Amino acid sequence: MTRMGLFRRLWLTRLSNPAAERVIYRHVLQAPPRRIIELGLGLLGRTERLLHTVTAATAADAVHYVGLDRFEGRTPADPPGVTLKEAHRRLTKLARVQLVPGNVDTSLARLCNHLGVFDLVLIAADADERHLERCWFFLQRITNAGTTVFLESRTAGGSRWTTLPKARVDELAAQTVLRRAG
Repeated sequence: MTRMGLFRRLWLTRLSNPAAERVIYRHVLQAPPRRIIELGLGLLGRTERLLHTVTAATAADAVHYVGLDRFEGRTPADPPGVTLKEAHRRLTKLARVQLVPGNVDTSLARLCNHLGVFDLVLIAADADERHLERCWFFLQRITNAGTTVFLESRTAGGSRWTTLPKARVDELAAQTVLRRAG
């Protein structure tokens, strides 16, 4: 556990780029999560900043981080990302890390009964919409009223992170079940 200085906090919450991520850092500084799951890791910059921010308030071994990504399974149409080995090398010193390769829906379906409830869920816009649609049922099972769910959406100027209340996650899960049923 390291202390985060005033200037670092100011930089993260007011000056860092991309600006859309600042809302995540503000939230994490106000209520440091101990259990984090991220769907879509990309190039790891956000993940590393997030874990550094969390471990400034909490011991690294007390933070459990789960990252779901395609890693080496990326197609040419997918956004750039890192390999599983590179992600593991860069993240293991920051928290207790569990990295799961594959499509987010199948990975989450395989693991959700073993994961428990998370404090923070990050869903990157890089996640394929087809796969993400199938995730809502499983996301419902690993969230509760105290979980903060951030969803990234693409905008003309870049991206935007918004929070989804538990009721919205439940609604999206119900829609998924209804679509599959008929």
